[in-house]
Amino acid sequence: MKVTIAGGGTAGHVFPALAVGRELADRGVDVEFVGTTSGPESRIVRDAGFPFREADAVAVAGRGPLRKAAVPWKLYRAINSCLPLVESSDVVVGMGGYVSVPAVAAAIRLRRPVVLHEQNSVPGLANRWLARPARVVAISFAETARSFPRRVRTDVTGNPVREEIAAVRDQRAVLAKEAAKELDLDEGRRTVLIFGGSQGARRINEATTGAVARLRDRSDLQIVFAAGPRNIEDVRAALPATQGLLVRLFPFVERMDLALAAADLAVCRSGATTVAEVTCCGVPAILVPYPHHRDRQQELNARILQRDGAAVVLSDEDLTADLLAGRIGDLLADGTRLQRMGARAELLGRPDAAAALADLIEREAAA
Repeated sequence: MKVTIAGGGTAGHVFPALAVGRELADRGVDVEFVGTTSGPESRIVRDAGFPFREADAVAVAGRGPLRKAAVPWKLYRAINSCLPLVESSDVVVGMGGYVSVPAVAAAIRLRRPVVLHEQNSVPGLANRWLARPARVVAISFAETARSFPRRVRTDVTGNPVREEIAAVRDQRAVLAKEAAKELDLDEGRRTVLIFGGSQGARRINEATTGAVARLRDRSDLQIVFAAGPRNIEDVRAALPATQGLLVRLFPFVERMDLALAAADLAVCRSGATTVAEVTCCGVPAILVPYPHHRDRQQELNARILQRDGAAVVLSDEDLTADLLAGRIGDLLADGTRLQRMGARAELLGRPDAAAALADLIEREAAA
């Protein structure tokens, strides 16, 4: 069986694709990826040892009138260029985002089975376009089914997470000890993990530097702070001196499994991959949704976790140093609430999502 997985553009699209790709490969399936050379998928997929086929992709959202006028022709050419890439596939999997569109559309033209995966609570533009001719749309949240037409078949699989992240739930104690060594942490302190995605988030960074000043005397507390590679020097210069508080600053945490295993609380955005990883690991969270997405995807993701008691949501607009420091202090002081939030996060988490999606893909390939 040969499966082609299409998608990329952001690490948030690539990591779930890679997770299901590894699951399929472990089952003896021939897996290859299609994406662009400009996105992170080219490097990440090749580094993981999978075949990678290059394709053009055409972004539609946010373009001016003149560029939008050229989209149909560019998309037509991109789809044609993908025809030979998917011709021998038994099933093509679209992981969402504009990068997936040409390969999935080529598969539809060739009448190859198509499985789509939607990470977010509200479908993105690409999956809304492609859902009707697809065999099935795998979704991460049950609520998402309501956003598709009734005739579109959906299946709740969850959002696949990396193998090492999925292992945290069962190996937390061992990984937390490893985290203490790798991240230079004090095992006797409570740990807050703060990050804004692979590139960081300016608003979270600014609020965190101010919150550090307000928490500077907390000798029972330590912060693992991933500020983003572009912002690291500015954040380093802005961080105040501390008395008891321990702060470990990184541009990016390579071993997120270790950081999540050590975390008593996370402060982060609410992108689909972040939400999947935090809930998979059962970590209570303060979520600060990215406010500028046209479909409010992150806000809606966050509200689902808040509704189910797994997270507290703070708006990007209202986020201040005082508010962040206060919420961190309040949650860490209420052990019962924090434990309950972690338990609710675990219930929402789907460490088996890669296996569930792989099962679905194999069924559709065999149908």
